[in-house]
Amino acid sequence: MYDMVIIGSGAAGLSAALYAGRARLNVLVIEKMGVTGSQIIYTDKVDNYLGFPLLSGYELINKFREHVGDLAEFISGDVTSVSKKEDIFKIQLKENGGRDKREVKAKTVIVATGAIHRKLKVPGEEKFTGRGVSYCATCDGAFYKSKDVVVAGGGDTALSEALYLSNICNKVYLVHRRGQLRGSKAYQDKVFAADNIEFVGNAVIGEIIGDERVEGIEYHDKVSGYTKSISADGVFIAVGMQPETDFVKEVAELDEYGYIEAGEDCVTNVRGLFAAGDVRKKPLRQLACAVSDGAVCVKSAEDYISRNIL
Repeated sequence: MYDMVIIGSGAAGLSAALYAGRARLNVLVIEKMGVTGSQIIYTDKVDNYLGFPLLSGYELINKFREHVGDLAEFISGDVTSVSKKEDIFKIQLKENGGRDKREVKAKTVIVATGAIHRKLKVPGEEKFTGRGVSYCATCDGAFYKSKDVVVAGGGDTALSEALYLSNICNKVYLVHRRGQLRGSKAYQDKVFAADNIEFVGNAVIGEIIGDERVEGIEYHDKVSGYTKSISADGVFIAVGMQPETDFVKEVAELDEYGYIEAGEDCVTNVRGLFAAGDVRKKPLRQLACAVSDGAVCVKSAEDYISRNIL
C-alpha cells in the first residue's frame, strides 16, 4: 500500500510528487497513456512561468519530470474508479491499452488529471477531426502554412491559438459567439494589431463543411440574422476545457461543470482525497497555480496522515 497515489502527471501532479518524495512518502504517480504532462505539452512557448521564459510546454514539463527523478514511482494506466473503505483508498485502473486490470491501495489520493478540450458539437466536427479540425495549433499549425484557417472561441486559449497561427497562416478568422472577446487585454491588443487576424463576432458556428476535408464553416450572424460562410482549410476549436473527473464523480463533490469542489487547502469532501490543478474549482487556472496546488496538496495530505493511524 502506498502513502500517496497521484493521478495525473501534469504540473500539479509532478509538483505533488516532488514534495511528497522529499517528505519521504511512498508515492505512486499514475500517468495516462504513458505520457508525462497535460495540456501544457501542446503549448509552443510558455512565457509566464517565473524563471523559465520562452520554453516550450514540452521542454518545461520534462524539466519538471527530471526534477522528480526517482522520488516517486511512475506507472501508465487509465484510472476507472476511486473508492474508499475504512480509511483505505482503492484505485481501479486499466493498463496495456485496457487489456489488464489492476487495483492499487493508498492512504491518500491526489487527483491531478487536468482537463481536456471541449467540443463545439456541430455537424462536421467529428467527421473532419484530423482532416481539417484540430484542437491544438501547436500540434497541427504547420500543416496550414500560407493557408486560411478559422479559430473558434474568445478566451485566452483561442486568442493564443490565433496569434500562433498568424505567424504561419495566410489568414486567421477568429470566430466568437459574442460581440466582444473574453481574453486578457494583453492578448486582445496583440490580436487586433495583427494584420492577418480578422475578428468575426456575434457568430454562432452551425456546421463545419467540406467534402473529403474541411472547406470552411457556416455560421449564424446574430446581428443580421443571416446564415453566412467562411472558406477555410482548417478549423481550430478553442472553446474551453472539460475536467477529467468522471472516474471520481461517485466519491468527490463536483460543481455543475464537473470540477472538484476543494478549497485553497485542496481538501475535498472526502477525507484523504485532494484535488490539484485544473480539476479543482478555482478562479484562475494557470501553470503557477497548478504547481502551487501540488505543494499544498502534499502539506494537507501530510497533516491528514499524521492525524490517522493507518
